[in-house]
Amino acid sequence: MLSDTTRTARIEARIAPDALAIVKRAAELQGRSVSDFVVAAAQDAARRTIEETQIIRLSVEDQRAFVAAILNPPAPLPPLIRAAEAHRRLVRDR
Repeated sequence: MLSDTTRTARIEARIAPDALAIVKRAAELQGRSVSDFVVAAAQDAARRTIEETQIIRLSVEDQRAFVAAILNPPAPLPPLIRAAEAHRRLVRDR
């Protein structure tokens, strides 16, 4: 739970009466105020959202393909070789 000294901002939201009733009941079941319950739920949702965008989950098959590509990278194709040479010339001519 947050102490009163750590609260520095206020959030306001409109909520349908039936949704508020559910939130109030859940807060009561956890022995929290509605405000504490909503803040905790919002923080949990925010953490999950951030984690979902920062962590890449791959199937076992995709993991194997990824590791194989890193351990045995394919030879560069001609367009990549030309681009690297053009870059070297550009950087050298500076």
